[in-house]
Amino acid sequence: METLKRIALALVIIGAINWGLIGFFQFDLVAAIFGGQDGALARIIYALVGLSGLYCITMLFAPMDETDDVTDTGRVNYGTEFGEETDFSDLNRDQ
Repeated sequence: METLKRIALALVIIGAINWGLIGFFQFDLVAAIFGGQDGALARIIYALVGLSGLYCITMLFAPMDETDDVTDTGRVNYGTEFGEETDFSDLNRDQ
């Protein structure tokens, strides 16, 4: 499934680059490579880009996985505003 997502994303990026070239330079790269807008290969590419865009809509609404960037060393408490403060009052009594 991950491979399908990557292929769909690559095709969407190709489509976005092609639309950017059309918008900025009036140059259709897919049509230039595959024999014009009416060519069979160009129409297949356009169809695949369109289907990939529809598939990427499902990725837009899929829940995002939350990854934990903390390593195995544990969680570090950088301050006491939201964490618990360590009680050091018993350390001096033992001496």
